[in-house]
Amino acid sequence: MEILPHALNWFEIPVTDFERAKKFYSAIYDYEMPEQQFGPNRMGFLLFERNKGGIGGAIVKGENYVPSANGARIYLAGGNDLSVVLDRVEKSGGKIVFPKILIGPGLGYMAYINDTEGNMLGLFSPH
Repeated sequence: MEILPHALNWFEIPVTDFERAKKFYSAIYDYEMPEQQFGPNRMGFLLFERNKGGIGGAIVKGENYVPSANGARIYLAGGNDLSVVLDRVEKSGGKIVFPKILIGPGLGYMAYINDTEGNMLGLFSPH
């Protein structure tokens, strides 16, 4: 069996109201989300270090993209200190479902949020 360098290659977060979702993610990460139309799908890109091997993803509005709090759980990077991003969630229309907690000594911190579209996502940071 081949051991891959990353378990994740790309992710897509389904949205129904693209403008609302774009505003939410732009606000919690404090940047203007770039977007592009790919065929029938409208995509907004989360920023990442592509040239340094970073793994990216996007919000997507299109056929068969249905937000859910019960689907696969992805954890978005929360920067060096998760509290910075987490403090912007409710101000931006989202909801903190599970507050920041220590996963374990040396393992970092996590929290769960609902975005403005109803998706439940994890956030992770080392501090």
